[in-house]
Order: sequence, then structure tokens, then C-alpha cells
Amino acid sequence: MEIWLRRLFILFFVFLSFGLQAQIEGKKQALVSKKSILVKEDKNTLALYDLYNKGEEKKAYKKAHLILKSKVDNRALARTNLLLAYYFNKRAVIDSSIFYTNQALKYNTVVNDSLKNRLFSLGYNLLAINYKKRGLFNESKKWHIKGIEASQKYKEKNLFYTHTHGLAQAYTELGDYSNAIKLFKQCLEYKDDDEIILGSYINLGDIYSRKKDYDNASVFYKKGKTLCEKTKNDQGKAIILLGLGENYQMQGKHTEALKIFQEALTISDKLELNQLSIISRSSIGDSYISLKKYEDAKLIFSEALQKSVHFGLLQNQMHIYDELRKIAIQQNDYKSAYSFFEKSAHLKDSISNLQKIKEINELEVKYKTAQKQKEIEVLKFENEAKKLALANQEEALKNMLLEEEISKKKNENTILAFQNSSNKKRNEISLLKKDQQLKALEIDQQKNMRFFIIAGFLVFLIPIMGLLFQYYKRLKAQRLLNIKQAEVSSQKINTILKEQELELIKASISGQDKERQRISQELHDSIGGNLAAIKLQVNHLNPSNFSTIQKISLQLDETYQQVRSISHTLLPKKFSQNKFLEVLESYFKNISEASKIKIAFIPYPKKEINELNEDIQIEIFKIIQELLTNTIKHAKASEVEIQLNFIENIINLLFEDNGIGFDTEKQSKGIGFINLESRIKKLNGSFIIDSKLKRGTIANIEIPAEPSKTKKKIKGIDLKNQLDELKSN
Repeated sequence: MEIWLRRLFILFFVFLSFGLQAQIEGKKQALVSKKSILVKEDKNTLALYDLYNKGEEKKAYKKAHLILKSKVDNRALARTNLLLAYYFNKRAVIDSSIFYTNQALKYNTVVNDSLKNRLFSLGYNLLAINYKKRGLFNESKKWHIKGIEASQKYKEKNLFYTHTHGLAQAYTELGDYSNAIKLFKQCLEYKDDDEIILGSYINLGDIYSRKKDYDNASVFYKKGKTLCEKTKNDQGKAIILLGLGENYQMQGKHTEALKIFQEALTISDKLELNQLSIISRSSIGDSYISLKKYEDAKLIFSEALQKSVHFGLLQNQMHIYDELRKIAIQQNDYKSAYSFFEKSAHLKDSISNLQKIKEINELEVKYKTAQKQKEIEVLKFENEAKKLALANQEEALKNMLLEEEISKKKNENTILAFQNSSNKKRNEISLLKKDQQLKALEIDQQKNMRFFIIAGFLVFLIPIMGLLFQYYKRLKAQRLLNIKQAEVSSQKINTILKEQELELIKASISGQDKERQRISQELHDSIGGNLAAIKLQVNHLNPSNFSTIQKISLQLDETYQQVRSISHTLLPKKFSQNKFLEVLESYFKNISEASKIKIAFIPYPKKEINELNEDIQIEIFKIIQELLTNTIKHAKASEVEIQLNFIENIINLLFEDNGIGFDTEKQSKGIGFINLESRIKKLNGSFIIDSKLKRGTIANIEIPAEPSKTKKKIKGIDLKNQLDELKSN
């Protein structure tokens, strides 16, 4: 049981409990010390934060959208977007929270403003929380480190400890417990914010629980619970209850753990803490698995899965599919187990793809940066070359001037000539040196060009390899899709075959019943009538042959009883006396063998049901037949349970299958459904049907009926009455 996989989602809620009081506008003393800045603040946005901190979050949400539509400055836009980001973060709507956080950072453009850097730090914290919530812990760690740098730069003590706490959480989920414990204990030294202290208590309890040090874990949980009761923090209390419940679960105290998880779920639903509500349901499901209550576990996991899909929580979905797979294995439902395994694996691939896309984007940025650096190097080289060329031109000009002076002063003394020649040689040497420098620069340029070409080729090659890998995965996914489509086609063919088998069964049963009824009628009308007539004639013979007449009469009676017995035997079972339940059981057996559906039939009380009026029995039989037909055609069920009760003159029929179900609001009524309602309405009964997708269907039918003391006799069968009438005549 992967208990701790879900704990990574619990930790981020501690920051949500900080609210905007502790992180944005809650530190009013800091704002008071900056009165000159507050003069420039938008009064409307400050009113929004007041509403949010007073618990009127939905009002703040509506007013925030009105502010965004009005003409306000960038600071007001940034602060309003940040409030909306916190609003959606608290409700686990991650995409919306990330969007509004990025909008807030985009409009946070005030220059040389400490509040600007404070808002950046808050935005980094919110991004870290959102990525942590999605299970991208390295990404979360990066944003917390950026937040710590920003808060240290402007000496924002509260935000420093906020990001330190978040970084400790990231270390916890990455398995670096020593660094996590060190940072959480550092947070306990900060006494100005009860919420940070509470979060540290909870996370330290979680870490010691992971290390199976339950005593230390209980100590920190109890400290956190005391602080929650002191500050009336219901959200923190719910988180602590989850921690205590996990402790009980890991110690094998599953019943105590279940009670605590249910209490945490009540608090989460009341406060609309969506992800905490999902975690509570998953924990309850784990407790049910430990107690081997697999159906209860499947139900609560289904609720948690719907919420996880709705809010896009990939890690939660993956855990729930893993737990459902375990339940399916325990129930020997290996097909469902394989299906859940595929879904879990698909989610793992999705998370991995998100990480790879990010890495590809980073490589692209690095590639563009390298190209820009290359262009800068080329420009530098061209500038150096131009400088050298200019220097050469200046030297050449000087040489020309010197030559002119030499030509003018040829007649001067030899000393001046010697000086001129020496100067000329020095200039030549200088030119040679500069030529050498130019050649060296050309060589360096060629080396740099080669290096940049190789680097550019590698940078270009890596994204191509990534794209090829993505293409390979896409082909693999397409192949799996084709396999699934083939399975769907096979299921449709099986459904058609089942419908044909059902029709054959119905036709066979109907033909047998008609043939039996015909033979029975023939026996009664022909042989029975003849026997009655013969006996009447014998009774009018001469009394002198009394002994002979008596023998003939006895033989006729014996023959009559045999005909009557054969007639009753050949009649269709569903019309025979006191055999209604036997007929139903025989019918269920035939349907089960033909369709391979397991049918459980529970009647009570049997005697009273067998004595019901035959007309009502026939209607009940047809209602059950219609329900089974719909199940075989549409539900794809493997099990059906039918309960038939007759209590206080009310017949109650409860029909339940484990099929795919349907949406009762969107499903249109077919002919079979309309016939059912018509039959039940004629009997003055009631009909309620409850169904949900992937949860099966339940039909509850109630029909008023009076108990019948005597069954209706089948017309034309009682030959003895006819003979007795003839005797009397």
C-alpha cells in the first residue's frame, strides 16, 4: 500500500492556510512603515484583500474581475491577479492559479520598489506550490530557491521563512530527509507566524512517520493540534488528522484510522478544500482495503478519481488507479487490473513528457543564447581587425612622412641619416609584429569558428533526437489505440451474439410452452371427454350386471387420473399450481447458462409468493424478463441480483446489476422501458431506477397485492368435476 505517495500533496496545504494575511497583506506593520508607498496603492485592491482575509472570498473573487475590466495601473493589476491566483490555488484549480500568477508577474513593473520584489517573491512561492501539487518537485524546488534569494535581498523575513519551509517540503518529497528536518527546525525558530510553525510541526510529524519513528511523529502532531485549537485553524486540524490517521494505519490500527480519516473528510468538504478532500477519500479507501471491504473502497476511490480528473491532479489519479488495480487483483478481476495498470502507466508517461518538454525548451533557450554569443564574438573580432587595419594605415602614413623627410634631408650629415634609417627599421619591426598579431587573431578566429560550428551542430542534433523519440512514442501509442479499437469491435460482436442467443432462448421456451398447452388441451378435450361419456353410459346399464359395471367404472377412473396427471404435467410450468418460484428459478438457470451471467435470486417468503394471484405472477415474470433482456443487451454485466419480497400486501422487486450503467437524465426511454412503466402502472405500482456511469443499475419496483388463499384453476382441466356432474344427472 503506497500510503506515503499521497502525502506529498498534503504538505502544500500548509501554505494555503497561511492565506494572504501572512504573505501579502497580512503583515500590516510592514506596510505601515512604508506610508509613502501606500499612498500610491490602489484602495480598491486593498479592499479586496480585506474581504479575502475576512473569509468573504467569493465576493473578493467577483470584485477582482470587475477591477481587471476597469482602467487601473500595473501595480493594481498585479495585486489583483495575485489574489485570483491564491483563490484558485486554494481550490486546487492549478491551471488557473498558474495563469493568474504569471499575469501578476507580468504586470509587476514598478521600478526600484521593494513591494515589487516582495510580489515577485510571493509569485515564486505560489508557482512552487502549484508545481509541487502536480508532483514536479524539482521545478518547485527551483522557484523556492529564487524566492529565498529575492526575500534575502530586500530582508523580507516572513517570506524568507515561507520559502525555506517550501524548500524543506521539496527536499522531503525528493527523499532528502536530513536537509528537510534541518530546514523545518530552522522554521520553528521564527515566532512571528503561527502558520509557519504549524506547517513545520505537521511536516516533521510526516517525516518521522515515514521513518517509522511513530513516537516522535505523535509528539509533533500533538503540538500542531494544540496550536490549531488555540488559533481555531480547522484546515490545519484536518491535515493533522490525516497525519494521525496514517500513523494508526501504519501500526495496523485500521478501524481507528478510518474514523479519523472520515472526520478529516467532513472538515475538507465543509471548507471546499478540494485536494485535501481527495486525499481524505483516498485514505479512507486504503483503510477499507486493509479491512477487506473492497466494494466500499471502490466506491470511495471512484469519488476521489472524479475529483482528481476534474481538477487535473495527475499524481492523485495515478495513485487511485494503482489502488483500484490492487482491489481488482484481490477480487481476481485481472482484466480490470490490467486496465487500471495501463491508465496509471499512461499518467506516469504524461508527467515524464511534461518534464521532457521543459528540458527541450531550456535547450532551445541555450541554443539561442549560444548563437547570440557567437555573433558577439564575431563582432568583437571584426572590431579588433578594424582597429589593427587603422593602426597599420597610421604607421604607413608615418613611414611615408619619414621617407619624404629622408629625401629632403639627403644632404644632411651622416648622423641624421643614421637616425632616420634606425627609425625606419623600428617602424618596420613594429609593422611585422602587428602582422604577426593579426595572423594570430585569424588563427584564433578559425578555432572559435570551428568550436561554434561543432557546438551548434550538437545543439541542433539534441532536439532532433528528442523529436524522433516523441515520434516513436506516438507510433507506439497509435499501435495501442489500434489494439483497443479491435477489442471494442470484439465486444460489439459478442454483444450481438448474446442478443441472438437470448432471442433463441425466448423462442425455444415459447415454443415448448405452446406445444405443451396444445397437447394438454387435446388430452382434455378428446380423451377426457370420451372417458366421461363412457362412464355416463356405463352407469345407465342394467343393474343386474353390477359387478361388471363396477369394474369398468374403476378402470375408467384410473384412466381418467392418468389423463389428468399427464395433462397437468404437459401444461407450461408458469401456469401450474404453486410452482411460480420454480418457474422463475428454471428460467434464470436457462438465461445464466446461455449468457454466462451469474444470477442470484432471493425470494421471501416463498409460500406466500407461490400463492399470489396467477395474473400478478405472470406480470412479475414478464417484468423480470424485460429487465434481464435490457441487462443482456446493453449493460455488459457479469452479475445480477434479484430480490422478490412480499410483505404487508406489497410485492417489492429489487433488480441490481454490475454493468456499465447510464446517465438517467440524458438517457432517452426505449420501447422496453415504456412497456415496463405501462405494466407497473396497470398494477397501481411504483417504479424507481437509479444508475450512474461505471456503477451499474438498480431498479426498485413495488406492487400492491392481496394474498390469494386458493389458486385459479386452469380452465378445462378438472375432469373429475365433469364426471361428478354427469353422475348426478
